[in-house]
Amino acid sequence: MSGDGGSSGSSSGSSSSAPGRFADYFVICGLDTETGLEPDELSGENFEQTPLRRTFKSKVLARYPENVEWNPFDQDAVGMLCMPKGLSFKTQADAREPQFHSFIITREDGSRTFGFSLTFYEEVTSKQICSAMQTLYHMHNAEYDILHTPPTNDKDICSTIEDCNGTSVTKLQRFNSYDISRDTLYVSKCICLITPMSFMKACRRVLEQLHQAVTSPQPPPLPLESFIYNILYEVPLPPAGRSLKFSGVYGPIICQRPSTSELPLFDFPVKEVFELLGVENMVQLFTCALLEFQILLYSQHYQRLMTVAETITALMFPFQWQHVYVPILPASLLHFLDAPVPYLMGLHSNGLDDRSKLELPQEANLCFVDIDNHYVELPEDLPQFPNKLEFIQEVSEILMAFGISPEGNLHCSESASKMKSLRTCDIVSDKRNGNLGGTTLNSYELLKENETIARLQALVKRTGVSLEKLEVREETGSSKKDLKVQCDEEEFRIYQLNIQVREVFANRFTQMFADYEVFVIQPSQDKESWFTNREQMQNFDKASFLSDQPEPYLPFLSRFLETQMFASFIDNKIMCHDDDDKDPILRVFDSRVDKIRLLNVRTPTLRTSMYQKCTTIDEAEKAIELRLAKIDHTAVHPHLLDMKIGQGKYEPGFFPKLQSDVLSTGPASNKWTKRNAPAQWRRKDRQKQHTEHLRLDNDQREKYIQEARNLGSTIRQPKLSNLSPSVIAQTNWKFVEGLLKECRNKTKRMLVEKMGREAVELGHGEVNITGVEENTLIASLCDLLERIWSHGLQVKQGKSALWSHLLHYQENRQRKPTSGSFSTSGILLDSERRKSDASPAMSPLRVSLIQDMRHIQNISEIKTDVGKARAWVRLSMEKKLLSRHLKHLLSDHELTKKLYKRYAFLRCDDEKEQFLYHLLSFNAVDYFCFTNVFTTILIPYHILIIPSKKLGGSMFTANPWICISGELGETGVLHIPRNTLEMTFECQNLGKLTTVQIGHDNSGLYAKWLVEYVMVRNEVTGHTYKFPCGRWLGKGMDDGSLERILVGELLTSHSEVDERQCRTPPLQQSPSMIRRFVTISPNNKPKLNTGQIQESIGEAVNGIVKHFHKPEKERGSLTLLLCGEGGLVSALEQVFQHGFKSPRLFKNVFIWDFLEKAQGYYEALEQNELVPEENWQKRARSFCRFVTAINNTPRNIGKDGKFQMLVCLGARDHLLHHWIALLADCPITAQMYEDTALIKDHTLVNSLIRVLQTLQEFNITLEASLVKGIDI
Repeated sequence: MSGDGGSSGSSSGSSSSAPGRFADYFVICGLDTETGLEPDELSGENFEQTPLRRTFKSKVLARYPENVEWNPFDQDAVGMLCMPKGLSFKTQADAREPQFHSFIITREDGSRTFGFSLTFYEEVTSKQICSAMQTLYHMHNAEYDILHTPPTNDKDICSTIEDCNGTSVTKLQRFNSYDISRDTLYVSKCICLITPMSFMKACRRVLEQLHQAVTSPQPPPLPLESFIYNILYEVPLPPAGRSLKFSGVYGPIICQRPSTSELPLFDFPVKEVFELLGVENMVQLFTCALLEFQILLYSQHYQRLMTVAETITALMFPFQWQHVYVPILPASLLHFLDAPVPYLMGLHSNGLDDRSKLELPQEANLCFVDIDNHYVELPEDLPQFPNKLEFIQEVSEILMAFGISPEGNLHCSESASKMKSLRTCDIVSDKRNGNLGGTTLNSYELLKENETIARLQALVKRTGVSLEKLEVREETGSSKKDLKVQCDEEEFRIYQLNIQVREVFANRFTQMFADYEVFVIQPSQDKESWFTNREQMQNFDKASFLSDQPEPYLPFLSRFLETQMFASFIDNKIMCHDDDDKDPILRVFDSRVDKIRLLNVRTPTLRTSMYQKCTTIDEAEKAIELRLAKIDHTAVHPHLLDMKIGQGKYEPGFFPKLQSDVLSTGPASNKWTKRNAPAQWRRKDRQKQHTEHLRLDNDQREKYIQEARNLGSTIRQPKLSNLSPSVIAQTNWKFVEGLLKECRNKTKRMLVEKMGREAVELGHGEVNITGVEENTLIASLCDLLERIWSHGLQVKQGKSALWSHLLHYQENRQRKPTSGSFSTSGILLDSERRKSDASPAMSPLRVSLIQDMRHIQNISEIKTDVGKARAWVRLSMEKKLLSRHLKHLLSDHELTKKLYKRYAFLRCDDEKEQFLYHLLSFNAVDYFCFTNVFTTILIPYHILIIPSKKLGGSMFTANPWICISGELGETGVLHIPRNTLEMTFECQNLGKLTTVQIGHDNSGLYAKWLVEYVMVRNEVTGHTYKFPCGRWLGKGMDDGSLERILVGELLTSHSEVDERQCRTPPLQQSPSMIRRFVTISPNNKPKLNTGQIQESIGEAVNGIVKHFHKPEKERGSLTLLLCGEGGLVSALEQVFQHGFKSPRLFKNVFIWDFLEKAQGYYEALEQNELVPEENWQKRARSFCRFVTAINNTPRNIGKDGKFQMLVCLGARDHLLHHWIALLADCPITAQMYEDTALIKDHTLVNSLIRVLQTLQEFNITLEASLVKGIDI
């Protein structure tokens, strides 16, 4: 059961004093002859219809008893749901089959009552009503003749399929006319049971037998009052785990209720849903429901709407749908489709209009299910349900064993007979039915069948099951039974199929969440304070849970963990400590999880994606079979009541007016309620009294859990009562508040996740967000924006409300490009320009909403509006412009007025301001949600090279080149035209940029170049990277290098949030980034003492260790940690620089010179074969091999570049600590270092070796640009 009913006592709707009665009310609805015909204007579609087709108001004519205190009667709701379309009239020419449907009434507090109603037609005996109908017809015909003089393409020809029984279409019949002298008028009436629990089959039997009693030629064995009295007062609810038999008018009726250790009560035929939709559609719809998309069911049968909705929510066990749930949406509540919250609603179709006629306010995250046409329209980028294929196969095998095609069956149950009676020629004559040609229908049927057969055969081949065998198994199974089931075979098979399918679905969750308890975060403080801070609290360790899951599950699971239903499930878990206190659903689930853990001896944390089939089916089936074989309780038989003589008269064909005095009260003492309450209930009461003194009493707990449920959804349920504009306005107001609250919570959650992570990078706290999770959060932000933008839309265009608003804005702007607000946002102000002129910089990117839209429109990979809107949101997030762009979009008030109704969220000024303010907080963190998602698109990059001003770069004669690398790829060598320092080129998205290789070909007279730094900017996202250099490129200059590898960092903009027009900051603000090596002479480097050097080594290594402890998707650039400022290379450089003897003044000595000498020394030793121990020899050899390889590289790297390369390779192959040990003992060291040098101090060298050893456990992969040209 979605909601609370189902398994908890007699549904949590009933308060403690509720006796366990089977039914609370018996209700009759229909035409009130006193008030006459009232058109039901709320259900719309009226006056162009012929009078017989219009809807008129129905009334609750009688209800017995008048009221029961544990379930107050809700007249509006019952009236609306018994006859959701109001009264309907027919004549003797129409089909008048009785129709059964069930419904749910959800009260404000979330508790539920169930209704079951049977609608049938009775002859109208009131003369007034008949003549009123005749008058309406005269009026209608007169109007009609004026409007449609040539009555050729008449709207009402065969207006519904039942009407056209192939009879000749006379003029009269065209009007579905009614002639008082010739026709008999019939009107719909309905009898209904309101019950605390959903025993659908039993209630349907009761009502059908009552109706049969009225229509059969012989009067029933007892007056109807006796039977109704019996069902209201003498039939108990079966206790949990028991079955019950009671008497209908013509035969016994049986119902059974699962025990507290089984899946909760569910009495709708799953079979029908799979026949209507097929397994594939069903699993997709199920996935949408779990991820809390908006779901709209559409069918012309109320019972189908109800069956599909209840089945979907029942299969979610142990989770419960937490949002608006209206399986049958009365016509008068259509404005509820505008609700910007997740909902599961059922909409009645009249069978004429097709889907395209439906005006749905928002479709960006809508799942639309056309039940009658076997068709599901899914929201975009719906993640796959884990192990979807194996799951579908398992369900299909069960269906096939019951002879149901996994494809579903278009013409199932009720519609089958209708379709058969319908001749193809009638369809051709019906213009609105898709113009199927005369013969196509049959061939289509055949194709459909063949396709199904082919698919089945394929499935059978895969599973190795033969259909014949399956059937046989079923037969032998039933013949062996020695138990005689008390219900008919058909009904028993429905029970069997239901439980088998439900067990398979439930098993998916027990497998997926087998070790969920480990990740529940128990609150540290007491319940009260936990409750008040509920929204800030994390109740489940999502990141750790996800890190255990197989990769293919992540897209689904990461989104599922964000849903309200999952949060409530975990809240329930936290609220209920001991078993006594546990929510029954949770208790069943936990016991199953425990079983799985016992069975799977494998370590609970090690998750595999091995598909494990359901093993609980047999025992679940057995329980039901036992209950049905041996009935536990039999209710009192109906008996004569002391009624006034002569009443209870029987008039065939009419449901009598019942005697209210005998039905208004039950028997004086309800003996059976006390006797039948099983011992455990009484025990429960004692325990309850006991626990109330110890902890929160139960009412309070109920209140908490209820509040917990309501947290995420300010509005759970539409009120079904009066629908004045003020009520609608108030509802919309609730929506606006809800949206704002959701926005506040979402932004907060995303910030906490992001900030949490950035704090970790600075060394505080623990890491807790993964790439998948960030994507999930951003996807849910996009959903929220779509919901906000579709609230109160005047006219809907396209599937994405946000994108269509943006397109309108773009169009307006193109019409009037000179508008004031635009110029300020786009063009740089003079003062701004002067400020940043101090150092050469790139001309800043214009901030332009339109430009960002164009970027998205140019991406050919994105095909749909919803996709474009999402990409635009991601881009704006990454550029930190989301709030600002939306502010601009909404500043066009004329446009907003044109597109939105007055009550829309976007026209509530205060809320809108607060909403933009919440979005502004995203600017505090860096997102790469665009760059990381659209990895294959082409992006323009802008390069700027800044040579040193001091030494005239203008004389430079060589041909420079550059190569840019990022996390996703590299550009290859780009030749820079001579004397050009700025250029733009386009290439596939490189991701975050990491290194730039820059060099030249050493041609011409003056081939020396001193480069200060290089800037590269991504022209779409505006991310600007700075690659400091500060070194010469040229033979004989500096360390003689012709190319260098520069490591970059992303510049953060220092602009105040909204005031500054320019996003690229003046460049002189980051001098610290320029890392000079031993620059022109080694003496001008600040001398560090050994303590500082050790510290910098420690920090560099620590950085690398932390890098590997982050989840894969979250690691930053390893290159930066190795070669950037404060990286490993620069730290080791300081080690070797310390106490390095510099010989004469004007000659530079580089560390590489020292390393080459050491290499020479070892190679000489090898030749003289003066080798110490073997280990030492191995180290010396590897060292020499690497130095030689680096010296032989075809690249023109200078000495410092070579040192950098050696350190990177040493780190990769885990050799650094060996080499340090080797060099510390080398005689060359003694010559070239002073005695105070760090490398000569044994204790310091040993601690350095220990620190470097920590890198051994990591698998370091180097970026290609660092090791080009070397193959070791």
